[in-house]
Amino acid sequence: MQTFHERFLEDIKTERQRILSRRGLLTGSLKLAAGGALAVSLGNRIQLGAAAQDSTPAAVTFADDIEVLNYALTLEHLEYAFYRDGIGQFTFGTDPFGTSIDTNLAAVRDHEKAHVDTLTDVITQLGGTPVAEATYDFGYTDATSFLATSSAVENLGVQAYDGAGAAISNPDLLTAAGSIVAVEARHAAYLNLVIGQEPFPAAFETPATPDEVLAIAGPFIVS
Repeated sequence: MQTFHERFLEDIKTERQRILSRRGLLTGSLKLAAGGALAVSLGNRIQLGAAAQDSTPAAVTFADDIEVLNYALTLEHLEYAFYRDGIGQFTFGTDPFGTSIDTNLAAVRDHEKAHVDTLTDVITQLGGTPVAEATYDFGYTDATSFLATSSAVENLGVQAYDGAGAAISNPDLLTAAGSIVAVEARHAAYLNLVIGQEPFPAAFETPATPDEVLAIAGPFIVS
C-alpha cells in the first residue's frame, strides 16, 4: 500500500503533466509560467480554494503521525532547496529597515535546513522512512521573481502546516509542529513586506488541504 507522501508525489506528477498539457506550458516559458503562477496566486492573495477547484488531484488522507510528518518534510525539502540553490545567484540589496536581504535570506535558508534535519530525525525515531528530496524547477529569473516566489512558498508553507495540524494525534508532535509553523509565519511576514505586500493580511490564517497545496506547489516539483 502506498504511503501518503508517495501518493502525494504521484499526484504532483499527474498534476504537473495536466497543467503542462492543458495550459501549453511547453512553449519555451515553462519556468516563468510555473514560478509566476505560484507567486501571483499567493502574492495577490487568491484563495487556495479557487486554485483547487481548477484541478482534479486525488483525495488524500493521513494514516498516522508519520505520514503527517513526511508531508511536512516534503514541503520543507522544497523550501530548503529553493534557498540553498537560489541564494547567491542575485544581489537583493536592503529591506525597508535598511538590513541586508541577502543576510536574512541566508538565515531563512538555515532555518529550513534545521526543519528538514529535525523532521528527518523525528520520523526515523518513530520508525518511519523520511521522504527524500525531489527535483525542483522554481522558475525565477531575477531577484524580483525570486523574492516573489520566496514569499509565495513561505505563505503556502504556513497554510499547509495549519491544514495538517488537526491530523496529528501526539500532543508533543503538535507542539513541535507549532514551533515550526510560527517561524514559517515570521518568514512569510518578512518576505511579504520585502515585496510590498501586507505582512499580516488577516486576523486568521486560512488552512490549506493537501489537495490545495498540490494545486499550487505541484508545478515546482519535477520528479
